[in-house]
Amino acid sequence: MPFFRYKVRDAEGNLLEGQAEAFSADALASQFQASHTIPISITETEEKQNLDLGKYLKLRRKTKVKLDDLILFCRQMYTLNSSGVPLVRALRGLVETSRNPTLGEALATVVNDLESGMELSGAFSRHAKVFPALLCRMVQVGEVTGKLDEVFMQLAVYFEREKDTINKVKAALRYPSFVLVAIAMAIVFISLFVIPAFEKVFASAGAQLPLATRILMGISSFMQSYWPVLLGFFILLIIAVQQGLKTTKGRYFWDRYKLKIPLVGDIILRSTLVRFSRGFNMSYTAGIPLSQALGFTARAVSNTYVGGKIEAIRNGIERGDTLTRSATQTGMFTPLVLQMLAVGEESGSVDVMLEDVAEFYEREVDYDLKNLSSAIEPIMIVIIGGMVLVLALGVFLPMWNLSSITR
Repeated sequence: MPFFRYKVRDAEGNLLEGQAEAFSADALASQFQASHTIPISITETEEKQNLDLGKYLKLRRKTKVKLDDLILFCRQMYTLNSSGVPLVRALRGLVETSRNPTLGEALATVVNDLESGMELSGAFSRHAKVFPALLCRMVQVGEVTGKLDEVFMQLAVYFEREKDTINKVKAALRYPSFVLVAIAMAIVFISLFVIPAFEKVFASAGAQLPLATRILMGISSFMQSYWPVLLGFFILLIIAVQQGLKTTKGRYFWDRYKLKIPLVGDIILRSTLVRFSRGFNMSYTAGIPLSQALGFTARAVSNTYVGGKIEAIRNGIERGDTLTRSATQTGMFTPLVLQMLAVGEESGSVDVMLEDVAEFYEREVDYDLKNLSSAIEPIMIVIIGGMVLVLALGVFLPMWNLSSITR
């Protein structure tokens, strides 16, 4: 059957546009009239297109769906659902107004799946790179309980808190990262341009140079001779690291190693545990079974090492252990948190205790982030002071010796 583009007005006078399949334009008009909808225009199209996307989304560069996109999407879905807008109609509007082409294409496919009879959670789960597993599972719970709008609001709040935690960690690491990059650039500049200029002066004097100066000149000479090799090695190293992080073992190794970085690793661990507590609490409160809630939360923390520990908790519960005992065996939680979990199990208020655990870790992360700069500054001062000392010994000491000789 051919496809037709249509413009109609519903019983409330709202203008609707879309695409439908019918035997003829007259047959489609009869369908609209039977549903008390007034057809304005019906034109046949050559082939089926995805919800007015046409070639627009196909020509746009695909971008990764970020937390900002998911937050906006969840809030829009909450508003539309709570206002009583039909699900397919709501998603059609989001497809046409989506600022992220990848999300728009995924939603277009979701609408087509819904029209073919698939559930919303199943349609979401077909796009694992766009919609997290936790979102799909929570939507499934909302479909069963009839509280889909509340689920989307809970997801929006969860993603907002997650984004806030990530932004705080990035802001705390921005200063030391900038300083380290500046130091590296200064070393390269001094080695390639500054030291060679002094090398000519030292060579013309013919005097015995100090050890520090000879070391600096050797490093400078090596970098001048082999800088293309060093540059190529650096580029290959970046590519190798990127490819390694795409593998399961490489990702697991990095996720485990970054938790042991001095000053920063403990903050990353606790921020990850905040995400675990929030996600687990949201799933458990929604009525997802404890074992399944742990499984979905393990994939939602975005850390394979911590996710493996959460899977260990899940396995322990499936073997018959308590939540507190299984959490103790992982070694990730402090005694205070374990005590809070034990109280929650005994009182039947695990969800309340999980919320308290999340707030406890958030307070610790906020405190550490505020003090991180003051803890890193002395280290940066020592590094910069060491560079100045080396340059003073390597460059200015022989100049002072030469000036004393000339006298």
